Amino acid sequence: MPKSNRTTVRKPAHKLHKPSGRGRVQIGGKSFYTGPWGTVEAEEKYDELVTEWMARRDVSRAMLTVEELALLYMEHAETYYQKNGEPTTEVAKVRAALLHLVDVHGRTRVRDFGPKALKDVRQKMIDAGWCRRSVNEYTGRIKRIFRWAVENELAPVEIHQALLTVSGLRAGRCNVRDLPPVRPVPEGTVANTLPFLPPAVQAMVKLQLLCGARPTEVCMIRPCDVTIGKDAVWCYRPARHKTEHHGKDRRVYIGPEGQDVLRPFLDRDPEAYCFSPAESEALRSAERRAKRRSPMTPSQQQSRKPKRSRKRPPRACYSKDAYNRAIARACEVAFGMPAELRKPDRHVQQTMADSGEAERQTELGRLKAEAAEWRRKYVWSPNQLRHTRATILRERYGIEAAQLVLGHSDPRITEIYAERDFAAAAKIMGEVG
Repeated sequence: MPKSNRTTVRKPAHKLHKPSGRGRVQIGGKSFYTGPWGTVEAEEKYDELVTEWMARRDVSRAMLTVEELALLYMEHAETYYQKNGEPTTEVAKVRAALLHLVDVHGRTRVRDFGPKALKDVRQKMIDAGWCRRSVNEYTGRIKRIFRWAVENELAPVEIHQALLTVSGLRAGRCNVRDLPPVRPVPEGTVANTLPFLPPAVQAMVKLQLLCGARPTEVCMIRPCDVTIGKDAVWCYRPARHKTEHHGKDRRVYIGPEGQDVLRPFLDRDPEAYCFSPAESEALRSAERRAKRRSPMTPSQQQSRKPKRSRKRPPRACYSKDAYNRAIARACEVAFGMPAELRKPDRHVQQTMADSGEAERQTELGRLKAEAAEWRRKYVWSPNQLRHTRATILRERYGIEAAQLVLGHSDPRITEIYAERDFAAAAKIMGEVG
């Protein structure tokens, strides 16, 4: 997801004014003191001020600004976009859209916001280097914000109708960078990468390639979620999945080959995750100790200081980002990424210590550009495994079979995942044409 320099949109905060020891809240550019910090009196005064501020805001709908609308919508998004009591990734995306909206037109009144203002916000995203797809997605979120405003009688319906006239950026018809579509990863490339992955991630890759599950579904598999019956096929029903808020059921079927991959990881607490980063880290440490050339003496054990605790200990299960990073690091080793491209900052610091700052920055920029190009050529992502399985299923069994296995309700979505079999079309035309 594209990043923004600002991090949050929220209602006025209650803070300590250190010189006076009192609580303070800033509303409308003015400071209000609530009383001795930490007392019930201060909290009650703060609640009273915020309540009055919200009441004044509700009364003056006609004067509602885009910034005030952003505050209201953010409060709505934090409670609406949740699954199992936890916020989804959509909350962060909404926040990023709102921050760009407020940066450009925060003081504009909602009733004065129109298509031209929306294009101004879109241009800010383009200037920030976002790709065409991200620009269109976040522009759509801003349109939904104003639709919510109309639904809650915060804006006239004409505002949302006017914003709908702003069409999305078209490929090849706008001066915006376009990312290539996600392609299937060749199975040979996967096989070359596997030896450089931790055992748990190796199993995750093999399992995903066989069953075509989403990366998140593979990361969070637990023994209690897998139904092992008398049939030759196991059924995995994820506790959480992408379309559960639409009331859809998700089932991932695992055949004999996938069962052989998963079976060694089922011998654990039924509620525990099969693929654990903590277990992978413990195994890696054990392997390092086993490769030690000489045993550690008692005096060495006593003299060594205990290591600092990790700021971020391993999680109970892999996240899709950690899964992706593990594969990227393995690709860098498997396909021989040059050392200066893997760590360009260190390379520039060691080789250009006597050069000027401008020269170092120029060289660093060049190396980072080469590293990005190298990764585009050699590094693949877990989502490409799903595309690979979809393509194989389509070639062997047709688009409907691929749709069923991938769990798509619309075959047009499967078309995106499954590459067309152009070789079959060429063969047909060679026979009839």
